[in-house]
Amino acid sequence: MKFKTIMVIKAIVCLAFFPIMLFIPEQFFTLGGVTLGIGAAYLARLYGATLVGNMLLCWFGRNVEKGPVRQAIALDFFFYDLIGFIAVLIYYFNGTFNLLGLSVGFIYLLLAVGFGIFLFPRK
Repeated sequence: MKFKTIMVIKAIVCLAFFPIMLFIPEQFFTLGGVTLGIGAAYLARLYGATLVGNMLLCWFGRNVEKGPVRQAIALDFFFYDLIGFIAVLIYYFNGTFNLLGLSVGFIYLLLAVGFGIFLFPRK
């Protein structure tokens, strides 16, 4: 896989989810089996803003050459997505999310693996 490919995939995922998180997080989380209070909806909207930043970094950084900048981006997104996957697992196994909520975790997992390929290349 090329670095550009994983960056474009992540940009597309962020593009798909940021409007949902900014404008209708309560409805989205209801599908996953979670009811949001006012504080949680506020945090979900802040997360939507984070997704905009991630999307822009992925899109404008997709052509970065191999080197320390690319490694920093890969390291950031690897841990970001890995922590997201672990958080989803915790909430799934404690009964907060249903299977639809767990499916979001698999998106995180696939992205973490994708960025991990660039952190730990095969020799």
